[in-house]
Amino acid sequence: MVYLLFVLGFVFLIKGADLLVAGASAIGRKYHISEMVIGLTIVSFGTSLPELLVTTVSSLNGQAELGLGNILGSNIANVLIILGIAALIRPLSIPRDTYFIEIPFSIMAALLLGFLANANIFYSGANTIGRQEGGIMLYFFAMFMVYVVVIAKNKKPETAEAVPLIVQPMAKSILLIAIGIAGLYFGGGWVVDGATELARLFGLSESVIGLTIVAIGTSLPELVTSAVAAYKNNTDMAVGNAIGSNIFNILWIIGFTSVLTPIPFSDHSNQDILMVLISTSALIMAVLIGKRPAISRWEGFIFLMIYAIYLYTLIQR
Repeated sequence: MVYLLFVLGFVFLIKGADLLVAGASAIGRKYHISEMVIGLTIVSFGTSLPELLVTTVSSLNGQAELGLGNILGSNIANVLIILGIAALIRPLSIPRDTYFIEIPFSIMAALLLGFLANANIFYSGANTIGRQEGGIMLYFFAMFMVYVVVIAKNKKPETAEAVPLIVQPMAKSILLIAIGIAGLYFGGGWVVDGATELARLFGLSESVIGLTIVAIGTSLPELVTSAVAAYKNNTDMAVGNAIGSNIFNILWIIGFTSVLTPIPFSDHSNQDILMVLISTSALIMAVLIGKRPAISRWEGFIFLMIYAIYLYTLIQR
C-alpha cells in the first residue's frame, strides 16, 4: 500500500499544482495583484504544507534531526533543483524587487537561523533552537508579510498583457486553490512515506533521509508548481514560489515548530546552512550575469550540477 500511494502521490502532486496555479492566477488577475506576490503568499504557503507537517510531527516525535534536515534540504532543492528545472523549461526573468529585496531577505533568514542556532558560542548552554529563538524568527516572518501586503497594494501584474485575463467566479477560484492544496498535501505526504521506506531499505541514516529523500519529497509541490507555472509562462509565480517557500520554511516553519518544542541543533547542520547560503548566492550571481536579470537555461543546468555535487559530498560526509 505504501508503494501504491507513492505512485498515486505523484498524480496528486501534478494535478494539485495545476489547480493551485490556475486558482491563484485567477485571483491575482481579478484583483490586479502581481503573480510574484501571489507566488510569495498563497502558492508558497500551499506548497510549504508538506514541510510544515514533516518538520512539526518529526520534532514532536523526537526526530528533530529529520525535521531540520528536511527544511535545510528543501531550501537547497528549491533553488538548485526547482529553479534549475523551471529555467530549463523556460528562462526565468527576475523582477527588480525580487533580486533587491526578496532574495536578500531569504539570505538574511538563513543567516538568522545560523546565528540563533549557534548562540551558545556567546554563553554556556545547549545547541538548541528554543522558544525565544522561534519567537524572533516569527517576528521577522511577520515583517516579511507586512512587506508583501504593502507591495500587493502598489504593484500591478507584470504579465497582464502577456496572459489573457480569465474571469471566473471567486468561489470557483477558491475551490481550485483548496483542492490544489489538498492534492499537494496528500500527494507530498504519500511520496515522502514511500520514499522514506525505500531509503530505509537501503540503510540510509536519518540525517541523510531528511536532507535528501524527505527534502526532495516535500519540495515536489514547489517543483511541480514552479514547473507548471514556467510552462504556462507564469515565470514570476515560478520564482516567487521558490523564494517565498524558502522564507516560509525558515522563518515560519522552524519558528512555529521551535515555539512548540525546542529543536536540538548539531554542528554538522552548519554545513547545510552554508549550502543554503551558497545556493542562494548562486541565484544572485545568475541574475547579475547576462544582459538582463534572468536565469537562463544553461544557468539552470549549472544549478542542477551544483546540486549533484552537493549530494555526492553529503553522502561522503
